[in-house]
Amino acid sequence: MEVARPQVWIAASIVIVGLLFATAHGFYLPGVAPQDFLTGDDLMVKVNKLTSTKTQLPYSYYSLPYCTPKTIVDSAENLGEVLRGDRIENSPYVFKMRQPQMCQIVCRVVLNAKTAKAFKEKIEDEYRVNMILDNLPLVMPIKRPDQETVVYQHGFHVGLKGQYAGSKEERQFIYNHLSFTVKYHRDTESEAARIVGFEVKPFSVKHEYDGTWSDNVRLTTCDPHAKRSVTNSDSPQEVDDKKEIIFTYDVQFEESDVKWASRWDTYLLMSDDQIHWFSIVNSLMIVLFLSGMVAMIMLRTLYRDISKYNQLETQEEAQEETGWKLVHGDVFRPPTNSDLLCVYVGTGVQFFGMTLVTMVFALLGFLSPSNRGGLMTAMLLLWVFMGLFAGFASARLYKLFKGTEWKRIALRTSFMFPGIVFVIFFVLNALIWGEKSSGAVPFGTMFALVVLWFGISVPLVFVGSYVGFKKPAIEDPVKTNKIPRQIPEQAWYMNPVFSILIGGILPFGAVFIELFFILTSIWLHQFYYIFGFLFLVFIILVVTCAEITIVLCYFQLCSEDYLWWWRSYLTSGSSALYLFLYAAFYFFTKLEITKPVSGILYFGYMLIASYAFFVLTGTIGFYACFWFTRLIYSSVKID
Repeated sequence: MEVARPQVWIAASIVIVGLLFATAHGFYLPGVAPQDFLTGDDLMVKVNKLTSTKTQLPYSYYSLPYCTPKTIVDSAENLGEVLRGDRIENSPYVFKMRQPQMCQIVCRVVLNAKTAKAFKEKIEDEYRVNMILDNLPLVMPIKRPDQETVVYQHGFHVGLKGQYAGSKEERQFIYNHLSFTVKYHRDTESEAARIVGFEVKPFSVKHEYDGTWSDNVRLTTCDPHAKRSVTNSDSPQEVDDKKEIIFTYDVQFEESDVKWASRWDTYLLMSDDQIHWFSIVNSLMIVLFLSGMVAMIMLRTLYRDISKYNQLETQEEAQEETGWKLVHGDVFRPPTNSDLLCVYVGTGVQFFGMTLVTMVFALLGFLSPSNRGGLMTAMLLLWVFMGLFAGFASARLYKLFKGTEWKRIALRTSFMFPGIVFVIFFVLNALIWGEKSSGAVPFGTMFALVVLWFGISVPLVFVGSYVGFKKPAIEDPVKTNKIPRQIPEQAWYMNPVFSILIGGILPFGAVFIELFFILTSIWLHQFYYIFGFLFLVFIILVVTCAEITIVLCYFQLCSEDYLWWWRSYLTSGSSALYLFLYAAFYFFTKLEITKPVSGILYFGYMLIASYAFFVLTGTIGFYACFWFTRLIYSSVKID
């Protein structure tokens, strides 16, 4: 399953081409085009990873002693699928289109102590089996008792726990009989049909038969000749040493009015879209409030200040000036650790470009869940190619700060953020590998990631830096004094730590409801496909970060504190702290993770996400403040 295989590079190339040459007909991506089946055609069921919300560690289907086909064939996975832990393989379940089958025996397995223990552990951790037919994931329909609606759960549990009547000892039972329903939409003009649904009802049945076992034995518990089918789990199949398990299945075909183009609608149905609208309205109220404050500052206060400053005629009046004009000689003085600021701003530009382009293509439908792993692959490739803009942005700012060694800044930009993330990712991957999970990224994939980083991202950062540094330096609107002025003692509410922490609350408040759905889709293995809402929330986040930073920056300059460079970055960037705290709250209130390794994985990945969020929001705030200060100081006359 190494990613160095040519199929993966082809898949990666297809994503790049798809991203570059997207058209209105882009929905028909490779592997997503409709497939027509005639009556009697073979339908090959594929198996995917075993997943659990309790452990967050995926395992391959054949890590358990399930029935295997004669030869196990891996499907070619793209970069995103491998990173997600997907392991798609063929299975012994083969149907004939529109030909129902009843009580088909797959195989017989006799457990030993080791295999029984493996099944028991997976049942205890509530693992689910995932299968795929014609690129549609297997779902289990569950009717809500309080409503008429049906909810779909992905896959089915390996088994269940229970007690025999009159016994208090808890035992594990396996789901060994699967009743499949394949829904199809028939073409009115031809006999061809397209698959639009793949459902299952699992049962645990202790199968019985007369005589000794042979390949053509007839079961007494489930017999197509006697029209005896499995309808309940009244006599379940226990998992224990030396127990015999017979795996069987039924398949029935059901005609559906759902067209192929709409077959994912039931999977992506959002029953709580009112909450999303509430989230948007809530965020818009924050934006309107901040916009009002910014408008008041820009139109009223600043207009009055600039008019007053520009009308000062005598030297005595000039000496009495107060507020933000007073620090004009220091406001564009390079900050301490200016090199590090350049690196973080460049990385933030890289993140902003990746996020924006990814969302645009997701909105256009190119990254739908049917294109498995497409979203993650696209994000990785876009991150790599956005290195050009990262180098350009960091070099431009570096030259503004009178820096001369642009290669050093380019090197730090290309290695600092990816290096930190790679180290965390490598440690987490080692833990997953130690658990023998299929979520562990293979060596070949790790090598491919390093090649993308060193072979494409780093050279592009250097190209961007070279271009950015060659351009004329950005000129400050006012001259900087040689000797820095003393900053007067500040009021308690203008303390840097306090104002930075206050600044992060509103951007986080604008996104936290949407964040709940994103965390649910990631950690509870649900589909997330409301990119329209997400794009709106992203725009609101950008506006909120910019406006709160401008407001607090103005108050800071009015207090004659000119150290705004780093504070503007940290003000909106501090929202990442609240994101991480919310992730911790979500962990303890919504997830049932008990294993230490799974807990470390959760907090490790959320740390990476929070770090990325810090870089993104911090850069937005910085550029807003940068624009604001240049605007106001270029509007006043300085003698």
